[in-house]
Amino acid sequence: MTLHTPPPGDGDRILEEPLTEALSRRYLAYALSTISSRALPDVRDGMKPVHRRLMYAMSNMRLNPEAAARKCAKVVGEVMGNFHPHGDQSIYDALVRLAQDFSQRYTLVEGQGNFGNIDGDNAAAMRYTECKMTQAAMLLLDGIDEDAVDFRPTYDGQDEEPVVLPAGFPNLLANGSSGIAVGMATSIPPHNVGELIDACQLLLKSPEATTADLMQHVKGPDFPTGGIIVESQASMLETYETGRGGVRTRARWFKEEQGRGGWQIVVTEIPYQVKKSDLVEQLADLIESKKAPLLGDVRDESAEDIRLVLEPKSRNVEPDVLMESLFKLSDLETRFSVNMNVLDARGTPGVMGLKQALVAFLDHRREVLIRRAKFRLAKIEARLHILDGLLIAYLNLDEVIRIVRYEDEPKQKLIAAFALTDIQADAILNTRLRQLAKLEEMEIRREHAELAAERDGIQAMLADDRLQWKLVGEGLRAVQKILGVETTVGKRRSDFADAPAVSAEVSVEAFVVREPITVILSEKGWIRAAKGKVDDPSELKFKEGDKLGFIVPAETTDKLLIFASDGRFFTVDCSKLPSARGHGEPLRLMVDIDDKVKIIDVFPHKAGRKRFLASKAGYGFIMPEDEALAFRRAGKQVLNGEAIVSLEIEGDRMAVVGDNGKILIFGMDELPEMPRGKGVKLQSYREGGLRDAMAFTAEAGATWIDAAGRTREWPDWAQWTGKRAAAGKLAPKGFPTSKRFKPK
Repeated sequence: MTLHTPPPGDGDRILEEPLTEALSRRYLAYALSTISSRALPDVRDGMKPVHRRLMYAMSNMRLNPEAAARKCAKVVGEVMGNFHPHGDQSIYDALVRLAQDFSQRYTLVEGQGNFGNIDGDNAAAMRYTECKMTQAAMLLLDGIDEDAVDFRPTYDGQDEEPVVLPAGFPNLLANGSSGIAVGMATSIPPHNVGELIDACQLLLKSPEATTADLMQHVKGPDFPTGGIIVESQASMLETYETGRGGVRTRARWFKEEQGRGGWQIVVTEIPYQVKKSDLVEQLADLIESKKAPLLGDVRDESAEDIRLVLEPKSRNVEPDVLMESLFKLSDLETRFSVNMNVLDARGTPGVMGLKQALVAFLDHRREVLIRRAKFRLAKIEARLHILDGLLIAYLNLDEVIRIVRYEDEPKQKLIAAFALTDIQADAILNTRLRQLAKLEEMEIRREHAELAAERDGIQAMLADDRLQWKLVGEGLRAVQKILGVETTVGKRRSDFADAPAVSAEVSVEAFVVREPITVILSEKGWIRAAKGKVDDPSELKFKEGDKLGFIVPAETTDKLLIFASDGRFFTVDCSKLPSARGHGEPLRLMVDIDDKVKIIDVFPHKAGRKRFLASKAGYGFIMPEDEALAFRRAGKQVLNGEAIVSLEIEGDRMAVVGDNGKILIFGMDELPEMPRGKGVKLQSYREGGLRDAMAFTAEAGATWIDAAGRTREWPDWAQWTGKRAAAGKLAPKGFPTSKRFKPK
């Protein structure tokens, strides 16, 4: 037996082909199936196959709004057995979503029992819940039995299912859709049916209307959970023209007074597709992690309606400021991504804008109208054909009776005698004796005249495009009486507001409550913040081998500036510093600071203040402190060279001391003011470099602090005055051996 001889039996089905070709062909088939039969909705009825099959099965079961509800398990079984050969849970999940008024703008299923809630809780098992169709679902199915749409065989060939529903209203945009296919996805927000129909009427009247014209009626989405849409009209116009974009939605809230100056925020509507329980947990986490410093507490007091209570940390905070900070930090504001990727009438996927989607819907409605009219016309023609035969029988009643009574084959005799068809002859022979009365003849003539008039009207409509579009418009106006903005279900839920007038550059830190803190930085770079003032630094605890490096009083609203020996400034928000309950966090997790550099100075930033910076080489300058702010983790390079001194400018004299023990005092006006650089020479050295510096006023005089922490007067400091860049004179008697004005 050779290597390629197929084995006996079914082995002849084994094919030899390259793996890459086999995989690509099979994956392409899977991708096409996912796109066309699972993930993307049809632009005409806005439905995916599972939803369409659910509606058709419930229609076959006569589960109309007036009927009694049936078990969901029965409906799921019908769908799975007859139309949708997939798991029952996926079918039930789709049915549940159609019944949730917080998921669907216009629910298509009326559920009885537990169908889940906005907290994210699941629905009860299908054996416990019951369902039937809503009036909106009936509008989608209107005409399904009148040849309004094409049918195709089901998966097993035992039955037929509709390719698309007649769709009495633009369900694609009304209820929206979302799905992920292979290589593409769709995300369509829900809209208001009344507004969509107004836009359709505009298109029927003026087919050349632009998207901007349509947006005079369809101003934006209408989410089932309400909320405030803050997306600009210009942005939404671009979204509706291209079919891609996004819509920002905020929670609806109001300020509730509590007396004695107290107040709280009550949230009554949350953004679409946000689970309330997850939102409460998210807000609680923000409080615990101190990322929402204005928020004191959050409570869920919801019953039938949503009621989230947000308590401010201080009654002095403005409600608008509190909510602006929470909108930036939480899902109280979300962005709904819009990607109107749908299947057109030929089953081809593509992104459509608002006008394209509405035009496709109107074309579908026209086709449904024409098909229903032709179906009705065929019924009328068939009935008129029978009535014509009955009228012949009434005109020749005696002869008809004779033939029926005496002839062996009355049907054939009737056909031959009066030129009737089989259908007419059968109708005559099936006529009862009591229908031979004179009144019955009059009724037949009246019915014939009415049907003939209706036939002429339908034929005229089928020959006139303008009349067809007029009837499409009249049908949509009838829908508005059921789902329009004047009805309870059709009233707009989402409102519009201008985009917040907060600059994109304003960060959440601008809303931080001002509280005193003490910043503690250890020698090994661990940083933390203690509330209030630390009275006894000796009680602070550090990791083994570590000790206190800097202790700085500040406030939560401050920006902490950290000056490193490589001449860079780093900025850290005091509100984001870890609590002092533990050892804090390594500073290098917050900024990109090298392990080899030393921290020279730590202080809170003060706008408008100036600092003196100097390098080990003895060069320095005055820098506006605002120039030190760095908005990057890498910091901001300010001083060239190895930094050694950072001083706040207080006075009109500058004293410098070198490693050689010589001191030089010169006027502050000899120092240049610059944002960054090397600076000017401060003091001349034969060897060594700058050790320390001090600023003071000539009027107050100079002092230094000895090793014991005592302040020593320096009455004859003027003897050390000279020009900048001079060598200076040896320090006076009693000057610290550390050669510093203040101990480090």
